[in-house]
Amino acid sequence: MTASDAEPAPPPQGLSDRDRALLALERRSWAGPGAKERAIREELGISPVRYFQLLNALIEDERALREDPVTVNRLRRLRAARRERR
Repeated sequence: MTASDAEPAPPPQGLSDRDRALLALERRSWAGPGAKERAIREELGISPVRYFQLLNALIEDERALREDPVTVNRLRRLRAARRERR
């Protein structure tokens, strides 16, 4: 059997540290305007735009739903409501 004949590796079982950090940041409440954006830049080292791109992909991941169902379901509901308003 060669490497090309091998079955593909199974997907990772859990979330990455970055994914967990995204969910943790999203669970927090924010004192005022700009606080969340500042925390995204300082704590994660990414732009707010990139943060929301990653977060939107993450809430589609079933592993994220298993890890933090309350946060993921809340984010899914918010996204659906925004889409309905468009």
